[in-house]
Amino acid sequence: MCDTSIIIPARNEAENIEALLDGIAQACASIGPWEVIVIDDASDDGMADILARRMTQMSELRVIRHDRSGGQSAGVHSGVRAARGTYICTLDGDGQNPPSEIPNMLAPFKGPNSAKIGLVAGQRVARQDTWSKRYASKFANALRAKLLKDGTRDTGCGLKAFRRDDFLALPYFDHMHRYLPALFARDGWTIAHVDVSHAARGGGRSHYSNFQRALVGAIDLIGVAWLLKRRKKAMPTEVTRSENRG
Repeated sequence: MCDTSIIIPARNEAENIEALLDGIAQACASIGPWEVIVIDDASDDGMADILARRMTQMSELRVIRHDRSGGQSAGVHSGVRAARGTYICTLDGDGQNPPSEIPNMLAPFKGPNSAKIGLVAGQRVARQDTWSKRYASKFANALRAKLLKDGTRDTGCGLKAFRRDDFLALPYFDHMHRYLPALFARDGWTIAHVDVSHAARGGGRSHYSNFQRALVGAIDLIGVAWLLKRRKKAMPTEVTRSENRG
């Protein structure tokens, strides 16, 4: 029996993954039955060996390995499909999303009006990133919010929580993880926002440049805007009963 699945998409995070797993174990001690699934996105830095060893020590840990790199959205989707928990909490594998925030991310699902909440979106405060990365993120978030009107100021935060079945009902496409508030709102769900802390990267380096993010983000933004506009609305139905003429 498992209530919550923690999903970590990760590629070449050998320097960060053990500390992250330790933090998750500590943070989840009070939330009930849980599991953590690391999606190893074809790492080649020895992270697979670290995870194999940790699985012998940590009964809650499961590992899914991609034979080729599919990116963050593919990792999240693989993890959610394999998850046993009703509730999912995602966080990045670089250690910048503190695991101590996990209980805060899940809390809205236990509070008032929880049945209407589809997504809990973390919003980073006091970001520990370079000036250029913060500026690029701020610009992208402003543009996205203007076009999609998703009411979220920081969709790039890896800390998100949702119900497994509700996520799997969303349209799946590459980079969808950046647009979860808009996609959940498209299906009629309320989005809850939680301010979360942010840590400096412990080791390794980011796998994306600001230019790469901007390029794919511009294409994705157009596609998601189209997707939201083309949302089919449920049509009223009329039931006709035949009369008994016997």
